[in-house]
Amino acid sequence: MTATLIRLPLLAALFLLVLTAPSTSAGRAERKQKKIEEREKAIKMANMKAAGQDVVGMTKEAAELRSYELRNKKKKGLLKRREASLAQVLFPGASPEEYGQGEAVPAFAELVESKKTQLPFEFYDLPTCPEPSDKIKKRFRRRKNLGSRLMGHDLKLSPYNIATKQSKGCTPLCMVEIGGKKLRWMRKLVDRQYRIHLTLDQLPVLMRSKELNYAVRGYPVGFKAPPSYTGLKEDEFYLYNHLKFTVTYREEPEEFEGIRITGFDVHPVSIAHKVDNVKVEEGKILENSSSSSFPTCTRDSSPVNEPDTYLALRSGASGEGMKVLYSYEVDWVESDIPWADRWDVYLVGSPDDEIHYFAIVNSLMIV
Repeated sequence: MTATLIRLPLLAALFLLVLTAPSTSAGRAERKQKKIEEREKAIKMANMKAAGQDVVGMTKEAAELRSYELRNKKKKGLLKRREASLAQVLFPGASPEEYGQGEAVPAFAELVESKKTQLPFEFYDLPTCPEPSDKIKKRFRRRKNLGSRLMGHDLKLSPYNIATKQSKGCTPLCMVEIGGKKLRWMRKLVDRQYRIHLTLDQLPVLMRSKELNYAVRGYPVGFKAPPSYTGLKEDEFYLYNHLKFTVTYREEPEEFEGIRITGFDVHPVSIAHKVDNVKVEEGKILENSSSSSFPTCTRDSSPVNEPDTYLALRSGASGEGMKVLYSYEVDWVESDIPWADRWDVYLVGSPDDEIHYFAIVNSLMIV
């Protein structure tokens, strides 16, 4: 009787061992196959980098390499870490925004900041185009996130008119006169490397370069040229007064209606616009004005950075202020980048922009 009782647990253990053996073997084979796939992918990514593939572009290859380099940041969970998108990790509960054809997409201005000094300024402290009317601002009122509230940031609606999938060439915005103390202050801002920050669909504007493989937030107020470049006795300061915006988007009619914005880039240009003999009211919005009055800014043109046409921050021969024509253009480009992966580029390819990772984390809770 005793021998029979001892034999029963042994038989049960053998029975369980027989049942679990196939699953254990299958699990071992699955892990082995996964390691082989990981090794092959690592080799593939290494070959892409060796071939000079950038990580900041909007191509499918750049997005794949970017996602691979950020794979550890895309892990969720403490014990069993599973991969997720950066949008899920940084902004839990946030949902994408869809825009219809021709729908206005507001661009907001944040602070004007520099890494050389701790003193920020508001966008409209600069001698720029006037803020939109209260009626327009109420239409595009944006809720602040927790980070903005704690830091006291007051986002301002920018003067740029951007509508879904409506590309536009050079568009004159307004004429402003800068002189006296304001002109000297602008030269200081350029010398101290101040940058202007804009956002569109909660995406900070990026300056990116595929050739140099970098992407940084914001764009500089202007740039400084040494005497060895200009031939002058002292440094010369130039103002960026034309902005080329590129908005990338994704369309998936089977999944959602409209479009989702996946990227917001800017390329600043310094150009001394030619203005024909026409009286322009200072600060007046010129977007609907006749383009024939501005030969260097027509609907079919796209200004470029040329040394001969740079706009110098310099007063006139008799000490009068300089007149600045601000302008911009918008190019909408379709992309294969999913909405959930649009934040990846902000965490790679930024040699001097690592601090902004903490700014993103600071905005985790959307209010």
